Amino acid sequence: MTTSTTSRNSKRKIRLWAVLAWLLIWQLASMWIGQEILLVSPVTVVITLIRLAGGAQFWLSVASSMLRIIGGFLLAVVLGAALAGLSAALGRLREFLLPFVATVKSIPVASFVILVLIWVSSRNLSVLISFLMVFPVIYTNVLDGISQTDRGLLEMAELFGIPFGRRLRTIYVSQVLPYFRTGCSLALGLCWKAGVAAEVIGIPQNSIGENLYNAKIYLDTPALFAWTLVIICISVLFEKGFLRAVECLVQRLERLG
Repeated sequence: MTTSTTSRNSKRKIRLWAVLAWLLIWQLASMWIGQEILLVSPVTVVITLIRLAGGAQFWLSVASSMLRIIGGFLLAVVLGAALAGLSAALGRLREFLLPFVATVKSIPVASFVILVLIWVSSRNLSVLISFLMVFPVIYTNVLDGISQTDRGLLEMAELFGIPFGRRLRTIYVSQVLPYFRTGCSLALGLCWKAGVAAEVIGIPQNSIGENLYNAKIYLDTPALFAWTLVIICISVLFEKGFLRAVECLVQRLERLG
């Protein structure tokens, strides 16, 4: 499994030449259009980003948005995984949660943001929206992973009287990890998209969403692209760091087993 997973990851890895090729296409398209208010060049975006990063307001906005969106994500991961484990053992709980999960998965993000904004302040909006977007993904993936666990291994563990804690570390964790990892990878991108969209609609002070909204109002295309680049960078770096931390934790748990 490790070899096949590594092979798949290497195939999905973004190559430097492909990134440079797209940057060149972007630059040529910007030069061809000739109006940076419509399509700004990548060079201008980088210059704008450097200028924005020189101010304290930039870092305050980034930190505030990260704290709220990542907070909602982590809360959804913990609660989603815990409730998935309980639902696998308790059929009634699984039946009770099914309508909620199905509803959250089907409602568009914009509708959710507007509905939630009635009850929640704009400052805390991105926390709740991030949570609601991530929870169904984690819950469903972990529940699927538990249901696909090798029954033969579980029966053997029960036959030899292996304690539940050790079974959890040595069987469930390794079997459910691929599902959990896939769920986190999908949820992280969705989390940032939904969280920033909530900020753009709610416009909380000192947030990335507020800066995106202002850039749109004042037709500041370079700033709009620069803040979008910030979102992409944060999302990619956090995804890699989080997934790496999960793998390290799993390896430590398996060694304890």
